[in-house]
Amino acid sequence: MPLLQRINRYGFLRNRGRAAAISVDPPQGTAAHQRCSPLPPRVRIVRATWYHSRVGDSVCIPSAASAVPTATVASRHSALVRVTHWITTLCFFALLVSGVEIVISHPRFYWGETGNDLTPTLFKIPIPASRHLVPTGYGYVLPDANGWSRYLHFQAAWVVVLTGLLYLICGLFTGHFGNDLLPRKADLSWREFSSAIAKHLRFERPGEAEAWSYNVLQRITYLFVIFVLFPLVIWTGLAMSPAFVSAFPATVNMLGGQQSARTLHFFVSLALVLFLLVHILMVWLAGFKSRMRAMITGRAAKSMERT
Repeated sequence: MPLLQRINRYGFLRNRGRAAAISVDPPQGTAAHQRCSPLPPRVRIVRATWYHSRVGDSVCIPSAASAVPTATVASRHSALVRVTHWITTLCFFALLVSGVEIVISHPRFYWGETGNDLTPTLFKIPIPASRHLVPTGYGYVLPDANGWSRYLHFQAAWVVVLTGLLYLICGLFTGHFGNDLLPRKADLSWREFSSAIAKHLRFERPGEAEAWSYNVLQRITYLFVIFVLFPLVIWTGLAMSPAFVSAFPATVNMLGGQQSARTLHFFVSLALVLFLLVHILMVWLAGFKSRMRAMITGRAAKSMERT
């Protein structure tokens, strides 16, 4: 039987012995209209109440439809942000582990074009090396993992570069940077900026409003990481590649030489590691489960409970 024929004139849906009450406005002025809920005209509420089929169609039985609280969800992060975030996270840890192994092979840093075991150092890290020819002052060397670490470092770096390009292109076209990261004019006042810094220094948990929008300190930090630190770490990394430098020599000349690029690469990497540690700490204070759920599924409960 067609659906339209199973709905009587007062909005009752009959289906195999049961009728679902769907409160559609009866004609005004009728007895059925007076017996029904005193809601204003054109207000339609679907009631989750079922009536037995023996109930007469001509009688409108009002029911107290209890408002059952449901866990409503709202979108927090787009698919682009989530996918690029986790790809970058995995690659960053691969770069971090492999980068530590590369540093262990030669924990001495220089400035200029050349630097080796026989030249003065700018500074050195007081750790044992993985090569016995590197003077460290220790009477032993660590296992040499320079081969696989350089291979992994190279592969992970190119994945980060391609992921970053995808993020930048899509972010510009979708307005992600202007809507989510660019600070608002009202937030650039010294009062708002100092208040955000003070809250972070006191390790205060963010309010519910900040769960759905970045504060001014977050926006500035993310913009600095995306448009300054990441491009700089990629630039200094490419400046240490002989193949890339042979094609684009200006990339290393502007930095003062390959050893200067290596030293700058080290300090920029430390800045990214510091950002990562603070970022994880802030996520933990704000509610680790809810923030992780939002970054994995894209959605979280509207209350964003700190669980």
